[in-house]
Amino acid sequence: MDLPKLSIAALGGTVSMQSENTGEGIVPTVSGEALLSSVPALETLAHISVETLGLMPSASLDFEFLLSVLSWANFQIGQGAAGVVITQGTDTLEESAAFLDYLWDRDEPLVLTGAMRSASEPGAEGPANLLDACRVALATHSRGRGVQVVMNGQIHSASAVRKTDSLALQAFSSPIVGPAGLLVESSVRYLRPPSLRNVLPLPQQTSQKIALLEASLSADCSILENILGLGYDGLVIAGFGAGHVSESWADVMETIAWQIPVIVATRTGSGSTAQATYGFTGGEMDLTRRGALMAGFVCPRKARILLWLLVGCERQGELARYLTQD
Repeated sequence: MDLPKLSIAALGGTVSMQSENTGEGIVPTVSGEALLSSVPALETLAHISVETLGLMPSASLDFEFLLSVLSWANFQIGQGAAGVVITQGTDTLEESAAFLDYLWDRDEPLVLTGAMRSASEPGAEGPANLLDACRVALATHSRGRGVQVVMNGQIHSASAVRKTDSLALQAFSSPIVGPAGLLVESSVRYLRPPSLRNVLPLPQQTSQKIALLEASLSADCSILENILGLGYDGLVIAGFGAGHVSESWADVMETIAWQIPVIVATRTGSGSTAQATYGFTGGEMDLTRRGALMAGFVCPRKARILLWLLVGCERQGELARYLTQD
């Protein structure tokens, strides 16, 4: 049987970690090749090529590196791969997925996965997650779905997925909408059809800086007042409730919004910002009058990524359209 081609890249993370010496903690040391050897069943599914692009905890990934990963993934598709799988740490997995999804213009699947248990830990689920991710990447009905995250037998779309537990195996979920699909008896089962996607062009500059600040009870304005002086090109606020801040923050944000884009998202972890419910000073109606944009269902971290990309390709004027589509 003529098997399809599948490309895998390893970036590091818990899935690649083990302890070198007792009591010293785990660090990324397991290469993509070694990880692949722990999943012999993959040989029956596809012709696999694997590369170790990095061995880093995902907290140390950055946008420049992810752009190089995107270039690598595009090259693999150009060489005939039916899909691409990337393994990385779970700390920033939802952000990497969103970043790549905004830029992935291929029909072929790009699937991210990782692990909550280290490679040397009893019950390590990394090999199972990798096998599931490869099955998703090879499934013909995965085409046209953009970037997806496969963890713990579930398939999540990049736009919806969030890490909602720090250590549990079931650390990833998609609030409100739920998973896009499941792995059932080794089969890929989708629960809804693919949605329409708007893909951004590659950023022409990468030096832009976007700040992310969280509103909190009785917070002062010192950092907020210095955003412009520090040279930031955009600001995202993780606001209270449906997208609210204090009166003192609202006054400072108005000054900022005259000069750089300002997005207000909700810090709650689920749900949308409001548009026309609260009229008090610092409420969403007041903030939009002051020039801020409400993020809707886009979480603060993904709103920051979107704004970074739009500023990078000088399309920040289209920000409202990308926020309302989600």
